[in-house]
Amino acid sequence: MRFIHGLSLETQHLLRRCYKESKHHRVRQRAHCILLSFYGKTTDELVHIFNVTRLTIYHWFHAWEARHFAGLYDHAGRGRHPKLTREEQEKVQQYIEEYPQDMKKVVHRLEQETSKCVSTRTIKRLLKKRYVWKWIKHAPEKSPAPEKYERSKALIHRLHTHELQGECDVWYFDGSGFCLTPSIPYAWQPIGSVIEVPTSTHNRRINVLGFLTRHNALVPYVIEGCVDTAVVIECFEQFSQQRNKRAYVSLDNASIQKSREFIQHIPHWVKRGLIIKYLPPYSPELNLIEILWRFMKYYWLPFSAYI
Repeated sequence: MRFIHGLSLETQHLLRRCYKESKHHRVRQRAHCILLSFYGKTTDELVHIFNVTRLTIYHWFHAWEARHFAGLYDHAGRGRHPKLTREEQEKVQQYIEEYPQDMKKVVHRLEQETSKCVSTRTIKRLLKKRYVWKWIKHAPEKSPAPEKYERSKALIHRLHTHELQGECDVWYFDGSGFCLTPSIPYAWQPIGSVIEVPTSTHNRRINVLGFLTRHNALVPYVIEGCVDTAVVIECFEQFSQQRNKRAYVSLDNASIQKSREFIQHIPHWVKRGLIIKYLPPYSPELNLIEILWRFMKYYWLPFSAYI
């Protein structure tokens, strides 16, 4: 029966540190194995503890006796070498920029250029180092004016500070529409079956107008039908009557919110303590309620809502 012998107190201490603190799983495993062998565990017991073969245990012992702590680590160059060279990997990144949605075209282009046939799984493993599969973002048509954008961010920051001090409330207003066509194109489904959502024969749409705070307080207004200036004014009218503290509402520059009729009501709401603050054009990321609509459409609504 083979055991590890002759470990000094300092060596035992360093092995315990490797076992507990090393960021490499194999180093922790081997250091633990050397310690247990020194403490009297047999090879059969070590095979059972680490779920490896007897030959693997002997390899660990040989490496320790030959190179001590360096033997806990793998030799450089071990394992299977990459199928693609560094230059070919750079080509893959160029191709994925051309075809960000079609990995098969990347494989085809690579095969044409290098005569190497690789699978889409190989390409995916390579891309995971720098890329992630996620939704393509809808960007505004233009960029906001930098000066107005920074001023608006600074104002929002000041309002949030006053809100933390209890001097006012800060709300974000926006509307969104929900129809019977789901916005979720992908889902985990059992092999051999498909989740089906019935196609609507008519486009029923529910519009929701809402006021949201950073603390997730929501005041929604559900509208069945067209949303025009009169509807938005009525929502603000009801909302202003419910406030018992000065409140600031940030909203975008939608035409129904910049109409003459809407603007004429602003002084009336200011007297009630409701102050309107328009965000810069083309800056939806400053309106927090936009995040709420996105999560509702793409993550929270169950498929049963469309049936």
